[in-house]
Amino acid sequence: MTHTEIDALVKSFIVDTATGEVNPRVQQVVLRLTSDLFKAIEDLDLQPSEVWKGLEYLAEAGATHELGLLAPGIGLERFIDIRQDEAEAKAGLTGGTPRTIEGPLYVEGAPQSKGFARLDDGSESEQAEVLFMQGTVYDEDGKPLPGARVEVWHANLMGNYSFFDKSQSAFNLRRTIIADEHGRYQFRSIMPSGYGCPPQGTTQRLLTQLGRHGRRPAHIHFFISAPSYRKLTTQINIDGDKYLWDDFAFASREGLVPTVNRITSAVELDKKQLSKPFASIDFDFHLHAESAAAPVAEVERKRAVA
Repeated sequence: MTHTEIDALVKSFIVDTATGEVNPRVQQVVLRLTSDLFKAIEDLDLQPSEVWKGLEYLAEAGATHELGLLAPGIGLERFIDIRQDEAEAKAGLTGGTPRTIEGPLYVEGAPQSKGFARLDDGSESEQAEVLFMQGTVYDEDGKPLPGARVEVWHANLMGNYSFFDKSQSAFNLRRTIIADEHGRYQFRSIMPSGYGCPPQGTTQRLLTQLGRHGRRPAHIHFFISAPSYRKLTTQINIDGDKYLWDDFAFASREGLVPTVNRITSAVELDKKQLSKPFASIDFDFHLHAESAAAPVAEVERKRAVA
C-alpha cells in the first residue's frame, strides 16, 4: 500500500468509526501514531510473527516494569529533554543548570530536613568512600533562593536503589533538603556506583540486539524547586567513571560533571569527625523563573510512593 492509502485506511479505522464524543487530542495522537506504525510495517515488510513478537515484548516490558528503563535506553527520555530545552530557548530562557533525565527510580515522601541531611544509613560505611556535597540554589540573576527544595536520591555500592531493593532500609540514600536562609544545602552520603540494566531483562535484551551495553555511570539525581520558579530535573555524574560519556541513557551533559575533591587534611577530617579521607563536591543550582511563554516544567508521570 502507498502511504496515502494507509492514511485513508487508518482514518477509516480511527475517525470514521467514531459515534460518541471524541477527545480531539487523543484522536489526533492515535491517528498519527497508528498511521506511522502501519507505514513502518509496510516499508520494512514486517511479517505477522515479527509484529506479534513486538507486541509480546512490549507486554513483557510493561509487566516487569521496565518501560521506565526502555524509554531512556532508546533515547526517548533524552529526546523529550532536547525538546524542552529548545522550547525554553525559544521563550528566552537560556543558561541555568542543564536539565537531564529523571529515570524511573524516584520515590515520593523522603524525610525532610533544613540545610543539611545525611542520606546513607551507615550500612556500607566500612566499604564506601564518604561524600559531602554542598552548594547554593540561585535564581537566574545569581540571587540565593532560601527555602528551595533539594530532593536527592542515588544508588548504593551495588548500584541499587532503596524501595526497589528491599534489602535496603526505607529511604536509604534519599532525602529532601530545604535550603537555609542563604539558599545553601549540604548532605553527607557515600560515593554511589553506576549500575546496569537487569542482564536478562527486556531492556538489556533489546540493547544486546542493537550491539549496545546497558551501563550507567555513577550519578546523583535531583529535583530542585522553589515557589514561582521552574522545577529542575537533573543529575550530576561522578567524574572519572568509565561510562561517564558512554551512558546508555544519554544523560551525561556538559555542566553536570563537577570536580570531585579528595580531602585528606587532618584539620578537615577532624571537622567532619572522620578518621579517613573523604570526597567533596561543590555544586550550585540555577533556576529559571516561571514563564508563560515556556512549556510546563513539571512532568506528570506515575511515580513510586513509599
